[in-house]
Amino acid sequence: MSADKRIPVTEETRKELHELKEPGQTYDDLLKQLAKQRRREDLEERFRELEDADREELTPLSDV
Repeated sequence: MSADKRIPVTEETRKELHELKEPGQTYDDLLKQLAKQRRREDLEERFRELEDADREELTPLSDV
């Protein structure tokens, strides 16, 4: 079930969102896109952190 909700934002934020929005794109679509992009960036950062941790903890095969 879908319900319209209001999200209070400052006029400055509304203008920024409007500039990001493509012609014909809804604010709902824009916010979904931004949320997806943020989740992807967070996941990429987590993978980088795990790779860095692995490098620090693993012994290179040449040393075995």
